[in-house]
Amino acid sequence: MIPAPTNPALVDPFARPISYLRVSVTDRCDFRCTYCMAENMTFLPKAELLSLEELDRLCSTFVRLGVEKLRITGGEPLVRRGIMTFFRAMSRHLETGSLRELTLTTNGSQLARHAEELAACGVRRVNVSLDTLDPEKFARITRWGRLNQVLDGIRAARAAGLRVKINAVALRGFNEDELFRLVEWCGGEGHDLTFIEVMPMGEMGEDTRLHQYWSLNDLRATLAERYSLIELSDRTGGPARYVRLAQTGQRLGFITPLTHNFCESCNRVRLTCTGELFMCLGQEDRADLRQPLRRSPDDAALEEAIRAAIARKPRGHDFDYSRRTVSGQMSRHMSHTGG
Repeated sequence: MIPAPTNPALVDPFARPISYLRVSVTDRCDFRCTYCMAENMTFLPKAELLSLEELDRLCSTFVRLGVEKLRITGGEPLVRRGIMTFFRAMSRHLETGSLRELTLTTNGSQLARHAEELAACGVRRVNVSLDTLDPEKFARITRWGRLNQVLDGIRAARAAGLRVKINAVALRGFNEDELFRLVEWCGGEGHDLTFIEVMPMGEMGEDTRLHQYWSLNDLRATLAERYSLIELSDRTGGPARYVRLAQTGQRLGFITPLTHNFCESCNRVRLTCTGELFMCLGQEDRADLRQPLRRSPDDAALEEAIRAAIARKPRGHDFDYSRRTVSGQMSRHMSHTGG
C-alpha cells in the first residue's frame, strides 16, 4: 500500500489539480503510420529508456501525489517486452483505491494476445487507433499493419469485457469517403468513436501534414448533412468534446487542438519513456525526472522535481504557428482551385 503523503495534491499555478498522467512506455511500434513515423526509424538506445521497475516507481510516486488516472501509451505499448509485468504492478493501486483508472491507447495489433490479462489487471477500457476499414488503405497508411489482426484484437478486447473506443485521425484525401462507414460500423459494434484533427507540425514534415489536414469543423458539417448532432457536456478527463447522434443514439468525440482550445480544464501531464515530463502538449518546456529517479533510491528528490515541474505548467498550449500555417495553406489552396 502506498503510504499516505502529508501534502498529496499536485496543483498547477492556475489552481488545476493534476490527476491524469499519460505514460509512454516505449518509443517503438510495429506500425509505421505515415502521419506519425518515418518508415526507417532509429529508436532510442536501451540505456536511455526507463526500466519497467523505474516506470513503476515513477508512476507510483505520481499516484501517491494525487494522480488518479494512468493512460499507457507508446509507440505501441504492447510491443515492449515484459509490459504485462508493469500492468500487474499498477493494478495494486487500483486495488487500494489510490488509482481510479488504468487504461491503454494501442494500435490493436497485440490485443488478441493480451486482452484477457489486461482485463485481469483492472483495465476496463482501451482506445484503439483505426483510421480506415479498408484493408488496402490500412496497409498503405500503416505500412506494416494488417487490418484483420487489429479487428481480431478488438474482438478479443470485447470478449474480455473491455470497452473499446476507436480513435480515427481525420485525413483529407484518405478517409473522407469513409466518414459514414466508420460511424455506422462503430455504432453497430457498440464502440465509441473519436475523430482527431491531425496537427500539421512535427517530424514528418510540414508539407505532408498540411496536405493531410482535414478540419473537424468541415467533418462535423458533413456529419450534420445526415445526422442531428446534439452537444453533450460529457467529459472523460481528456480533450475531447462530445455529441450524440439523434438518429442512432451513439456518442462521437472530437479532438480539435487547432480549432478549439481545450486548456481551461487541463488536468494532465505526459511522461516519456526516457523520463521527461511534458507539462503541456503544445509547449516545449519539459522536466528531467530520470536524473532524480536514478540519483537516489529515496523518493524525496523525485517528488520535489515533480512538484517543481507542475509549478511551471502553463495556462495553455500555443498552436498559433500551426493555425497561421494552415490558414495560409488553405488560402493558397483556395486561390489555386478558384474557391
